Amino acid sequence: MRLKAVQADITSLKVEAIVNAANPSLLGGGGVDGAIHLAAGPALLEACRLLGGCETGDAKITDGYNLPAKFVIHTVGPVWKGGQHGEATLLASCYTRAMALASRRFLTSIAFPSISTGVYGYPLRPAAEIAIASALDIKERGSSIRELIFCCFSKQALQLYLELIQGEGGK
Repeated sequence: MRLKAVQADITSLKVEAIVNAANPSLLGGGGVDGAIHLAAGPALLEACRLLGGCETGDAKITDGYNLPAKFVIHTVGPVWKGGQHGEATLLASCYTRAMALASRRFLTSIAFPSISTGVYGYPLRPAAEIAIASALDIKERGSSIRELIFCCFSKQALQLYLELIQGEGGK
């Protein structure tokens, strides 16, 4: 599995699946969630209605509809409450569950936003460290995923992800 970081609009990426940092209702919201729903079109909202929401740390999958990606994997990250309320475990679970769904469909490429670092307030560095550690753990256990992209909103996030990936030898 090759890890990569880019600064881009996740809705424009030509990968098999993009990950949506969703809220528990899965019915759209702000930030990445709102952008994905807008770009995918109204059929995504209808598909999400049928999923019955999603628990924090879990993930569910839908088609990508009007997106270049074939699928959207929706995951609900934790709200940052200071780090003493299981946030790290829940965030790692978001990545692990999303990658497991991708592997069950034999997908080879996936793009993640920086889950929970927007309005949910998770500090960027620890969130990025968890994201990369989760990807490396899945890589060691085996997965259909060959390319995993961390799609960064800001230049600061991109620099951090590149630094952390390079620190892992680009694994």
